[in-house]
Amino acid sequence: MEKLIITCAITGAEVTKNDNPYVPYTAEEMAEEAYQAHQAGAAIIHLHARYDDGTPTQDKARYETLIKAIRERCPDVIIQVSTGGAVGMDIATRINVTELPLEMATLDCGTLNFGGDAIFVNTENDIKYVAKTLKERGIYPELECFEKGHIDMVLRLYKKGFIHPPLHFSFVLGVNGGMTGEARDFHFLRESIPSDATYSVAGIGRYELPLAELAIAHGGHVRVGLEDNIFIRKGVLANGNQELVNAVKTLAKKYQRDIASPAEARAILSMKEKTDDVL
Repeated sequence: MEKLIITCAITGAEVTKNDNPYVPYTAEEMAEEAYQAHQAGAAIIHLHARYDDGTPTQDKARYETLIKAIRERCPDVIIQVSTGGAVGMDIATRINVTELPLEMATLDCGTLNFGGDAIFVNTENDIKYVAKTLKERGIYPELECFEKGHIDMVLRLYKKGFIHPPLHFSFVLGVNGGMTGEARDFHFLRESIPSDATYSVAGIGRYELPLAELAIAHGGHVRVGLEDNIFIRKGVLANGNQELVNAVKTLAKKYQRDIASPAEARAILSMKEKTDDVL
């Protein structure tokens, strides 16, 4: 099997230091967590922006500050910026960050209940708008799908020319309101995408490492990180993002999957080579 791409979601928009003290807020903390995760084997850093008090933001100036801090520590790592932001942000706010010269960003492919009264809204027109924007700005999209209907939306928009190849999916499973993260769910989604597409799996909470093992065993790629899961095992907090990345590396050895470098990840995903003008 090809080498394993590890993505690390270092902070997210919802978890706080009260949940796990290693959740980074400041530029210095973000850079340190990204560096440690990259040193452990993460080729991609999935990035949400926070202000120093932990408040989530899609402010492009804040993103620029955080990305530059990470780049100083990890010059070649792939930085994948979130256009999901936080629940309640409108699509114009969420996509503001794409005015920066980015290499990669997420494209959320459907609406989802997030528990209680929270709804993560991504209408069909929102998806078309973000896809068009990323295409025009030369930003590689990761297609985030929380359930099977989101994959179906991608494939319809792909046939209509709104979404363009290469297709790289991210199955985000175990979210309250989305598909669970059982093995049957993983296989259902994996078997629903085109044979020439690539995919990564992000399991939320207790699903993180079991789904990581399934993805590794079946030739997919993996996302882990404190955004998705604050524990290394039941009841034991992870000592930073790198501990979760190291757990994936241990699983990869079991299946004889070598870990991809950022350059190798770009090749596997059919991305452009990183240029000097990309943040």
